[in-house]
Amino acid sequence: MIRSKFRKPTNCWKNWINIYHLERIALGISYNGAPYHGWQYQSDTIPTVQAALESALSSIANSSVRVTCAGRTDTGVHATHQVVNFTTDADRNINVWINGTNSQLPSSISVTHASPVSELFNARHSATTRRYLYIIYNARVRSALLPEYMTREHRVLDAERMHEAAQALIGEKDFTSYRAANCQSRTAMRNVISINVSRQGNLILVDIIANAFLLHMVRNIAGVLLDVGAGEKPVAWVSELLACRDRKKGSKTAPPNGLFLIGVTYDTDIGMPSTVWPHFLRP
Repeated sequence: MIRSKFRKPTNCWKNWINIYHLERIALGISYNGAPYHGWQYQSDTIPTVQAALESALSSIANSSVRVTCAGRTDTGVHATHQVVNFTTDADRNINVWINGTNSQLPSSISVTHASPVSELFNARHSATTRRYLYIIYNARVRSALLPEYMTREHRVLDAERMHEAAQALIGEKDFTSYRAANCQSRTAMRNVISINVSRQGNLILVDIIANAFLLHMVRNIAGVLLDVGAGEKPVAWVSELLACRDRKKGSKTAPPNGLFLIGVTYDTDIGMPSTVWPHFLRP
């Protein structure tokens, strides 16, 4: 065994170690996904949520900061409760990580919560469930209010019929028919914990919780439920698609603008809520 030639740390050396002690911080993030090409960083010239957040955090930390997120959202998809973590040697008050970072962010992104967490915490791998909400504005005429936050459907939809059909998706199943053709996940197996479809006036809400999601999985589910709700496909079609494992036989992928990441849960308490609903809706 090769022995180190360095002497035992002096008190000065111990103090240097303490000065540069790393701390792991978890943040809750909300954002309007419309101006961005999804969550994940792509290049300095392509606007993404990750790039904007890391730039703001790096400014507050006075050093480069890289974040890990609970779930990467697509172009145009929103979030009320994305969770990220990062490690830093910067000594900052929790309020600085919230208010200071927000002062460096565009108005379309906001840090809503911050909390120190264990060095073992990982926003992605420690998550046990994710929760998405898909908002449909069901009316013959388009609304001028909040169009970027909902998908308009002019066909008359039966929310109860959609809810009945959606129950076939609950459980651990192969969601090949409900994922994008270019999805790179090694397996199509996912466990849907619950899925509820309800109506609030002209709005139809598809609320789905699963251990994880495949690329475009929620939007493809929404597309199928739209055709079922409009009476163009039978209730049993949802389960028939699952069985055939063929994406080409499904409906069109629903638009991204009605989709929100609203919750992430963990086995341990990380000092923030597990779900945050859009403020213009009631749970």
